[in-house]
Amino acid sequence: MALFSSLTPVFIAIICILIGVILKKTHGEKEERDTKSKPPSRPWVDEDLKDGTDHPLEEEEGDEEWQGLEENVAHIPFTAERYSEAEMIKRSQTFYELLNKRRSVRFLSDEPVPREVIDNVIRTAGTSPSGAHTEPWTFVVVQDPYLKRKIREIVEEEEEINYKKRMGDRWVNDLKRLRTNWIKEYLDTAPYLILIFKQVYGRLPNGKKKTHYYNEISVSIACGILLAALQNAGLYTVTSTPLNCGPQLRVLLQRPANEKLLLLLPVGYPKKDATVPALTRKPLEDIMVVM
Repeated sequence: MALFSSLTPVFIAIICILIGVILKKTHGEKEERDTKSKPPSRPWVDEDLKDGTDHPLEEEEGDEEWQGLEENVAHIPFTAERYSEAEMIKRSQTFYELLNKRRSVRFLSDEPVPREVIDNVIRTAGTSPSGAHTEPWTFVVVQDPYLKRKIREIVEEEEEINYKKRMGDRWVNDLKRLRTNWIKEYLDTAPYLILIFKQVYGRLPNGKKKTHYYNEISVSIACGILLAALQNAGLYTVTSTPLNCGPQLRVLLQRPANEKLLLLLPVGYPKKDATVPALTRKPLEDIMVVM
C-alpha cells in the first residue's frame, strides 16, 4: 500500500503526459485536415461577380495548379520626354479641363462613328498597367443591330426586376432624382456597345491555367483610361454595370467561362436634344489630403 502511494504521483504524471501527447496529435491531425481542405490564399482573386452559368467551355473546378511564365523578360533603356514646370502645369490644366467636360450621357444618337476611332481608344485602354503584365481584359465591340437589340432585351428584363425587387427603396429613390429607370434606349441606338470582360485566369500554350493577379483592379484601371480616351476623341457614354446580366450576356456573345462582364459602355455622339442632370463635382479640398 505504501509502495502504491509512493508511485501514484508517477502514474499521474505519466497519464498527464499521455493525454497531452494524444491531444497534441489530434490537434495536429485536425490542422492538417483544415490545411488540406482550405483553399490556398489568393488575395489577387476577386470573388464578386461570380458566374456559374453553363457554357461550352467549362471552368475547371478544384484545379489549383496555377502556372506562371518562366522566361526572363529583357530590360531595355527607358527614355521619357520631360517638360518644363510651366509646360507641365499648362498640360495638366488642359487635360483636367477636357476631362471635367465628361458627363454620363443617356441620350445617344445613332449617327455613325468611324471604326478607326473605336480601335484607337481600345488600343489606348490596352496600355493600362496590370498585375504581372497579364493584361486580363477583353473588349467586345458590338455594332450588329440584332445583337444590340438582344443585349437591350436582356438588360431591360433584369433591370426591371432590379428596380422593383432587388435594389431597395433607397437605391431606387437615389436614382429617381437623376431620372433613370430600367428603360435603356441607348443600348440599340448607340452605334457601338463596348462590353469589357475581366479574364479571371488565362491559358498558357501548354493549356495550363495562367494566374491573372488582381484582374478586376487591372481591368478597372483600363476602363478609366478608356473613358478618358473616349472623351479625348469627342465621344460620350454612360457607365453601365448591368446587375445579374453578366452570365446571359457572356453566353450571348460566346465568351469563354474565364471571362466575367465588368462594364458595358454605349458609345456615340449625344443627341441634339440630349440633357444631363445639373450636377457639380466635389472641390479639390474635399477629395485630396496632403500629408
